Amino acid sequence: MRMTKTKWFLPAFCVVLGLAVLTAQWIGGNAHGGLVSLALLSGFGVLILVGGRSETVRGLRGDGRDERFRMIDVRATAFAGTVLILVLSGTWLVELARGHDGSPYGELMAVGGVTYLAAIAFMRWRS
Repeated sequence: MRMTKTKWFLPAFCVVLGLAVLTAQWIGGNAHGGLVSLALLSGFGVLILVGGRSETVRGLRGDGRDERFRMIDVRATAFAGTVLILVLSGTWLVELARGHDGSPYGELMAVGGVTYLAAIAFMRWRS
């Protein structure tokens, strides 16, 4: 059984991420905001942990994944990626129009584009 198939993975990940955000915000001088972030992420982790009867929650957690949910996940990831590309493109253009260099939006789009091309090449090579 893979680690991500256990119902404890995502809730534990939420707490660890919350602790990382708390640490970063604490270092940045915003301990209160870090505690709020930790509470929100930990609360989401608890909701995921106790929502075990829901097929959607079980699919997100990993312990209820089947072929159907994997396809839903791939489509949702593609949709989120498309929205992110559109938002990055728009913010990049706004920054250029303001006379700025477009950072960091251009760099993020470059990373996404190179990753996409590398994934296409790798998947084509494997098939």
